[in-house]
Amino acid sequence: MDIVVLDGYTLNPGDLNWDGIKQFGNLTVYDRTDFSVDNIVNRIGSAEIIFTNKTPISKDVMIKVPSVKYIGVLATGYNIVDIKSAKELGKTVTNIPSYGTTAVAQFTFALLLELCHHIGDHSEAVKKGAWSKSPDFCFWNYPLIELSGKIMGLIGFGRIGQATAKIAQPFGLEVMVYDIHQNKELENENCKYVSLDVLFRGSDIISLHCPLLESTKEIINKNSIADMKDGVLIINTSRGPLINEIDLCNALNAGKVGGAAVDVVSVEPIKDDNPLLKANNCLITPHIAWAPKESRLRLMNIAVDNLRAFLKGESINVVC
Repeated sequence: MDIVVLDGYTLNPGDLNWDGIKQFGNLTVYDRTDFSVDNIVNRIGSAEIIFTNKTPISKDVMIKVPSVKYIGVLATGYNIVDIKSAKELGKTVTNIPSYGTTAVAQFTFALLLELCHHIGDHSEAVKKGAWSKSPDFCFWNYPLIELSGKIMGLIGFGRIGQATAKIAQPFGLEVMVYDIHQNKELENENCKYVSLDVLFRGSDIISLHCPLLESTKEIINKNSIADMKDGVLIINTSRGPLINEIDLCNALNAGKVGGAAVDVVSVEPIKDDNPLLKANNCLITPHIAWAPKESRLRLMNIAVDNLRAFLKGESINVVC
């Protein structure tokens, strides 16, 4: 049985191995694959099993590779596969849920704490001599923010949102949550469900943990920002198109939004003309919240488990 990984580099740049998948057949791993249909089809060839992270598997591709029986998405989001066509053509598609919960929640707070203290900027200033030239025993270039007593609003309260809330509360943060699906058992004295309007109006910090749907696309825009507190901090580790980037840039430069930190943008890799590149007090990281080695190893292990279960006729984590 032939198995092809179309874009394996981001999962395994060399610090993991593919042995778990190799045990099931003849494995070919490509670091990256050009997105043209002909190139994707050529690389798949007569394989029965394929894995993809961001390489799109369209209806045209699936029709041209009838040998493929299983498509393993090496991520939680699976919009790169035409699910409707996969179902019509009898392809099994699986994804990787929950592998990055701990990593993304941790990264959310890495971004938040950097917004609060600008540790990197202050370290760089010290290395450039600003401290040694200071007439005082200390100095700071940015306002410093204490979290205790502030309100953190979480949009989306799945596994990552819940993990973020657990980190938030020991910092002394009160947590407000908006989610269409509510589980009241998750509430406590310092963590409550609220309406989206209440969350926008009351939060000192807003962090996005929701999927990208028509209902959530550009949920952060000039109108929602207008309802927010002056100086609000906004964090996005979910999906770039949840934010209207022009509106956020304008709000940052006007001082309405006090700071933003995003690990995702609307088009990735980021384009040179992305407005957030010129926004005041905006941290941008290159979609790495999910990427600690421990998290990627979990992803790899789940991918192996998914394939093993499929081959036994007991598929798990099935999208279609």
